[in-house]
Amino acid sequence: MTTHLTTHVLDASRGMPARAVSVALARLHDSGEVAHIADGLTDDDGRLALGPALLDPGTYMITFATGAYFDAQQVEAFYPLVTVSFTVAPAGEGETPHLHVPLLLSPFAYSTYRGS
Repeated sequence: MTTHLTTHVLDASRGMPARAVSVALARLHDSGEVAHIADGLTDDDGRLALGPALLDPGTYMITFATGAYFDAQQVEAFYPLVTVSFTVAPAGEGETPHLHVPLLLSPFAYSTYRGS
């Protein structure tokens, strides 16, 4: 079975969605090879659906270009990239799970969690 993936980037320092953040999705294979799957920009609400419509079970990485986002605002930031690694587990029979990986960010900190 496969999984659908979305993300949402919020700029905690401004209390607003982070618009136009470049985001890349890759798969980490057992061999250590990293295969690029898709990329895109967050919309006006800081949201983005990533990759093909559905992801197979495995290990994936989402990389957020946070440095470029803050550079565009002329704000000094510490983390130029934030990479979040996560595992897509096999789905149960008839399920098409949805994974949501949000990112809360500020110029000198970030956090993430498994959303719904």
